[in-house]
Amino acid sequence: MPPTAPTAPTVKATPAFPYTERHLARFRETQQLAYHCAEQVAAWMEPGVTERQATAELRRRLITAGVQDFFHVPFAWFGDRTAFRHFHTPLQFFAGNRRLEEGMPYVLDCAPVVDGYTADIGYGGKIGENRVWDRLAADLQVYRELILAEVRARRPLNEVYAAVDAQIAAHGYDNRHQVYPGRVIGHQVTRTTVRGPAGVNVLGFGVRTLQTLGRELISERLHGRSPLWADGRSSRHAPTPGLWAVEPHIGFRGVGIKFEELLVVTEDDAYWLDDDLPHVRRWSAGTAAATEPTEPTEPTDEPTTLEATR
Repeated sequence: MPPTAPTAPTVKATPAFPYTERHLARFRETQQLAYHCAEQVAAWMEPGVTERQATAELRRRLITAGVQDFFHVPFAWFGDRTAFRHFHTPLQFFAGNRRLEEGMPYVLDCAPVVDGYTADIGYGGKIGENRVWDRLAADLQVYRELILAEVRARRPLNEVYAAVDAQIAAHGYDNRHQVYPGRVIGHQVTRTTVRGPAGVNVLGFGVRTLQTLGRELISERLHGRSPLWADGRSSRHAPTPGLWAVEPHIGFRGVGIKFEELLVVTEDDAYWLDDDLPHVRRWSAGTAAATEPTEPTEPTDEPTTLEATR
């Protein structure tokens, strides 16, 4: 009897990219709507406004714009809460009575759903002048470029997370996305098709969201993957084709900032769903300003690096 050939190891097939260009256009529209409402609220805010007032205004504007449901309720963090200082329980993520003051940073986070198409965005800003925020906001561009390059190289998600960690350390900042439940830097986003009460949330997440997440967690784990992107064993796999909401969140002392936007991952490529976003426009404007010729100025002793603020 001839020897039995060794059994080949089971290869987990990469799932096909599930969306058409029409689908992507709808996701892009929802993301633009979310950022537009966040910008409107940012322009409306002034010293004295509380986090709760900001989230109520953000929710009102989103619903007026046609939002039918939420992946999660809107969040607002002011001052050192943007860096999640002294956060010990998930309840601390919810908006509180912290009031905006001159010089304070803030972060607005919302995740609207329109016709099942979900976006999840993070918008950072400041009231008045804050040099530390300015520096972090400029450096945040590096993380957007790094994440895209790593995902395009098909690096396992936990290794991409580690690369971001290394860059944060090189900048001298703190990793603040590790404070999120599950230490996630991102999560998959899908089109919600489950039936359930719209606009109803449990612990901050929409009922439909919880139904969809539960289904995805079970399905992905059966294939050795996870819809949650963190630094643990469950993320030791190549990026799964689909849409990922990615949110690198960095901090320095009492200042935190992040962006959050949708990353498109296909079977053999990756790209950001939209480059016409507030943080990208800010970086572009900064680059353009830096290349314009300027008049020579007198030398100054004023420190120009973040180290001077330590």
